[in-house]
Amino acid sequence: MTYRVAILGASGYTGAELVRLLATHPDLRIVALSADRKAGQSMAEVFPFLRHLDLPRLVKIDEIDFSGVDLCFCALPHATTQAVIAGLPRDLKIVDLSADFRLRDPAEYEKWYGQPHAAVEVQKEAVYGLTEFYREEIRKGRLVAGTGCNAATGQYALRPLIAAGVINLDDIVIDLKAGVSGAGRSLKENLLHAELSGGTHSYSAGGKHRHLGEFDQEFSKIAGRPVRVQFTPHLLPMNRGILATVYVKGDPNAVHATLATAYADEPFLKVLPFGALPSTRDIAGSNFCHIGVIGDRIPGRAVVVAVLDNLTKGSSGQAIQNANLMLGIEETTGLMLAPVFP
Repeated sequence: MTYRVAILGASGYTGAELVRLLATHPDLRIVALSADRKAGQSMAEVFPFLRHLDLPRLVKIDEIDFSGVDLCFCALPHATTQAVIAGLPRDLKIVDLSADFRLRDPAEYEKWYGQPHAAVEVQKEAVYGLTEFYREEIRKGRLVAGTGCNAATGQYALRPLIAAGVINLDDIVIDLKAGVSGAGRSLKENLLHAELSGGTHSYSAGGKHRHLGEFDQEFSKIAGRPVRVQFTPHLLPMNRGILATVYVKGDPNAVHATLATAYADEPFLKVLPFGALPSTRDIAGSNFCHIGVIGDRIPGRAVVVAVLDNLTKGSSGQAIQNANLMLGIEETTGLMLAPVFP
């Protein structure tokens, strides 16, 4: 069976990544693409790398006939999606790639995003979209809220360790490096080539990054008590990729064994042999996450390094993985493409 899908916000990076991945998906067909400023244009005009595909023209959201759509991907900017989704048909399956439905508590949303939640009733039915840990809820869900790309990387490194009790929950440090596409496609002065290339910088340091809301929510839920991690992200002059170096107190061998056991049957999560560490080069353009563990020179401490592509496993690939589950399709369909190298 072929399912018909729409992409709202198709002129952004995650929208383009959705199109790239869906182009070879055997069971999903793109029937509608929306954009705001670029409505009326073709995807070939906006993204020349997609010019070989036969795609619908970009239109405004209110021009789409959703009666002919089985599932909708929302790749819209943060703080705009709540009102849009609240106005979509109630029987439409939705995978949202924004931050608007990730936090279950509306008060937490207001705390981290600086404005009241605009669709509280819809929030109640949203399922958190970290696929490997919410599969059953996602299968039955109507609205799935994709995770933050940084939040996904840190969670893959830490969730099994918190659940197994093999690390000190009061001493966790996440030092993360991210590619510039994670900041979106809008023009920003600090993302100009002359100001970004040749250097790197931390941002939202000191507990200010919004993805901390997801870490607090998910890690505290697993532990059954508040868990607060230290988290500092850094922007690197590369297009794609996230590398999270996570420092924990615990036996390195137990840390490695816990992660290897937890992910042994996961098609997209690969735990390296003890002592080996991954690179963002290993996963570029793919839906894979690679994780490595080493011991520290200080006894009783371990270092966990997790890498993924922020546009694929961190966003659009994750979204398709969730859509597959929601539509009863094999979870890996359309997503087993090998990483791009070099």
